[in-house]
Amino acid sequence: MRIATLADETDFDGWRAGARAFRQAGVPPGEAVFRVGGSGPGLFDVGSPSPTPETGFHTPRAFVDLAQSVILHRSEDRFDLLYRLLWRLRTEPDLIRVVTDADVADALDRASNVSRASHKMKAFVRFRRIEVADGERWASWFEPAHRVLERTAPFFARRFANMRWTILTPDGSATWDREALSFGPPATRDMAPGEDEVEDFWKTYYASTFNPARLKLKTMQGEMPKRYWKNLPEAAVIHELTAQSFARTETMVAAPASEPNTRLAKTLSRINRDHAFDEGFVPSTLEELGHAVQACRRCPLWRDATQGVCGAGAKAAPLMIVGEQPGDQEDLAGHPFVGPAGQVLNEALAEAGLKREDAFVTNAVKHFKHEPRGKRRIHRTPLASEVSACRWWLDAERRLVKPKVIVTLGATAALGVLNRKIAVSQERGQPMLQPDGTLVLATVHPAWLLRIPDEATRIAERNRMIDDLRRVRAIH
Repeated sequence: MRIATLADETDFDGWRAGARAFRQAGVPPGEAVFRVGGSGPGLFDVGSPSPTPETGFHTPRAFVDLAQSVILHRSEDRFDLLYRLLWRLRTEPDLIRVVTDADVADALDRASNVSRASHKMKAFVRFRRIEVADGERWASWFEPAHRVLERTAPFFARRFANMRWTILTPDGSATWDREALSFGPPATRDMAPGEDEVEDFWKTYYASTFNPARLKLKTMQGEMPKRYWKNLPEAAVIHELTAQSFARTETMVAAPASEPNTRLAKTLSRINRDHAFDEGFVPSTLEELGHAVQACRRCPLWRDATQGVCGAGAKAAPLMIVGEQPGDQEDLAGHPFVGPAGQVLNEALAEAGLKREDAFVTNAVKHFKHEPRGKRRIHRTPLASEVSACRWWLDAERRLVKPKVIVTLGATAALGVLNRKIAVSQERGQPMLQPDGTLVLATVHPAWLLRIPDEATRIAERNRMIDDLRRVRAIH
């Protein structure tokens, strides 16, 4: 019998080195033993004479990827399973593709369990705030089904990049200090903080979004297994909510229907009659326009957006500010420039001596164009055809607001206002007189500033944007 000693339970590099040495020495699976830790004999210290050695071999990438997942599984025999597969690859080079093989199927199932455990960790980690000498920190206790801490921790570093946090588990700990991710020793439940004041708000939110009419206990427990409930603050109200679900459902069904919004119903009826915003429909107020955009079908962007987002601000503003499109937060809130880019815009306007409340702020495109990436919705730039289709709404806003000056933020906004493509870097800050007497001035979009990685460059470009806005103040 031959023994390879690994540094820890997830020491893939150690397993790979030991497994490679075993196979090169011709040690069959029944005689290869992988042991974690300890101070006993190491590789090849115990055993019978070596069989005929193997001079060299190639390991498929698919096997390496599979092994990196399986080694995180909590099963005791995972090392043996992987070595058995590696040994069989000598004579069955395409073995990993044979998903009906018992060993391959077993390995794939364990890899799937590991992936599911990583997903559950992303879903069910709950941070609690703690106060320490150097300020605010956040900590969480979590017990993953498999050893997925190091695999999953980078997700939290990306998701909560501006927080200082620590995740404690029985397998180890992960800490993010806003700059680097580090890993430490295992922890126990008593090392994690207790409840904080944020949890009361979270329980209230969870209870308010709970729909008893859609309750399916088996489905809920399949997605939120009970093994995780003890670490979830919302679990404290689940029993009460499920117990009351039948009575609440009966109350909801028996309640009379709410009165419809008569103005919106009238607007939508008129829109439908006039065949999707032809010349027969002319909104007479910004409120009517805001209602009508919810039924817009001029381009496909409405399908994936939460709602249409028209402009907001002074109804007879001398200054109109036009961006590209609503972002994720704007799509949810129903108002333009309320997210990070909106904050940059507000600060730039203030430094330029302009007041946002005196302007009308809108976008060239009224629906959020995006693509899903996990749980996030990633911004995508609208096509020229989508900008053209949405110009109907922008022109209606211009007609109702009657601005003297329009500031376009970025190339898409300029296309919507000017009906032509421009090079913002070349034409920014230069007033362009339009046939109706309106002056148009282009500058960069504040979201672009947020994406500049170099701080010095970002500050310089922000100052240039403020200079552009100061020109607006001088002419409007």
